[in-house]
Amino acid sequence: MGITDSDNCPECDGRLRMDGTELCCEECGLVVAEDAIDHGPEWRSFEDGPDRRRTGAPLTRSRHDRGLSTEIGYEARGRITGRKRRQLARLRREHDRARIATKADSNQVCGFSQIKGLVDRLSLPLDAREQACRLFESAQNDGLLPGRSIEGFAAACVYTVARTLEVPRTIDEVVASASATDAELKAAYDAMNRELGLPTGPIEPTTYIPRFASELDLSTDIERLARSFIERLVANNAIGGRNPCGVAAACLYVAAKRQGCPVTQVEAGSVADVAPVTIRKTAQTLAELN
Repeated sequence: MGITDSDNCPECDGRLRMDGTELCCEECGLVVAEDAIDHGPEWRSFEDGPDRRRTGAPLTRSRHDRGLSTEIGYEARGRITGRKRRQLARLRREHDRARIATKADSNQVCGFSQIKGLVDRLSLPLDAREQACRLFESAQNDGLLPGRSIEGFAAACVYTVARTLEVPRTIDEVVASASATDAELKAAYDAMNRELGLPTGPIEPTTYIPRFASELDLSTDIERLARSFIERLVANNAIGGRNPCGVAAACLYVAAKRQGCPVTQVEAGSVADVAPVTIRKTAQTLAELN
């Protein structure tokens, strides 16, 4: 069955979301469709027996040379001794130096390695690394790096891609896992947003609902009720200027309280990294609307 373009689940009319190769419902977890195509390398050989040497790793934008360069391996280490081993070590060292020919390549290697580690620590999808590296390369080609931190641009690229993929991470979460400071990230993000026109709009509070509900161990019924609270706030223009993380956590808190689930304002605020008073203000706004 192929991937469909339907926006709603056929069972519960919930929102559909791509999860790997599956199209799943956020509300009930129903797998609506599956993409069974294997996009990995093919190992078919027309000679006698399998021969994987004729194919290599796929091209990737997450390496400065797109993965086209060769490497001198270590497989024969145990069978080579003395002078030949030292010669191979020198060849390997000079070969690694030749792969990075310019300062721009060196900056890309540094930035891409920062992006790789940051994507892993933030548990972002695999394609986030490719997109972040592509954005870093665009910023470098437009001359935005001189005078600014490479670590800051790496963190800003990951933060931007996370927002565009609708798996947002807050700036504090990114800074806590990155080698950049808050000021370096914001300076890099502002420069890219000004010069490149980043496609990042306002963050919707509903994007935080699944992650916060999972951390608070809440049911799907509470998630659904929290989404309805957010829709009510949006319809009444009551979330302008509010932290979307705090709005999502507050709606989960009110929904859990309605369902008789023991969740405190401190617990709801801790998962969103906001103060309990932020949860309380949004809860009071919801009470006034009701």
